[in-house]
Amino acid sequence: MTDDVIDSQILLLQAVGQGDRRAFEQLYRQHSSYLFAIALRMLRRRGWAEEVLHDTMLAIWQRAATYDPTLSAPKTWMTTFIRHRAIDYLRLKANQVTPLETLDVARMEEAEGLACTFADALPSTSEARRLAGCLENLPGEQRQSVMLAYYQGLSHSEISAHMEQPAGTVKSWIRRALAHLKECVGI
Repeated sequence: MTDDVIDSQILLLQAVGQGDRRAFEQLYRQHSSYLFAIALRMLRRRGWAEEVLHDTMLAIWQRAATYDPTLSAPKTWMTTFIRHRAIDYLRLKANQVTPLETLDVARMEEAEGLACTFADALPSTSEARRLAGCLENLPGEQRQSVMLAYYQGLSHSEISAHMEQPAGTVKSWIRRALAHLKECVGI
């Protein structure tokens, strides 16, 4: 993303923080499909994803004034909101999207293939290719851990149980993978 786009998103989010309804409407139009895709990917149920998107946009409206551009880009800030809301929703429903016992090889291949699917949803083709390439360069266990955590919404303990590895090992894999992705993508 260019600095001009990020700057315009920051200004838009700041206007929302000041109660500007038109700015919120514009923010919704620009980012709702992206945020919905994340929720749908994690929840696998359209109705749930719609509810989480609604809750997230309401939270963004209420908390936009607290946004600090020195801590994260606007899209990253909003992505964190939807991701946390989706995880909370899954826990609230006490229903896993894909029960760990029923995950089979086809499901795991699908989860590993999410890198390309998710990358395709990114607004910039070069960003999508870079992210997909970075994910491909990760060792298998790190890539699988990140995919289960961020695209399936599983907790560290759930990933640990599924992969039959200690929780500390899974946390290390995810930490190393995120450090690699940060360096690879250039953040």
